[in-house]
Amino acid sequence: MALYLYPQFVDVARANPAFDTLFQPGDRTPWSGIYRCEVCGHEVVHTHDKPLPPQNHHVHGFGKGPVKWRMIVTDHKAA
Repeated sequence: MALYLYPQFVDVARANPAFDTLFQPGDRTPWSGIYRCEVCGHEVVHTHDKPLPPQNHHVHGFGKGPVKWRMIVTDHKAA
């Protein structure tokens, strides 16, 4: 889970589809931020001009399914 110390630097986004989009490993995204694997909770820092980590970036246990990335933190430009 992402943590923060200074709440004055973080806002809550309300009803924004940018946070509901799931991305595949290797996808390029329109937003930089922190992305979380929907299956295991692993988090990565990602920049929009680079691909998300590939499927073999981290391994899930048997039967848990493939990696799916969701943005959980971004700058104000996406929100």
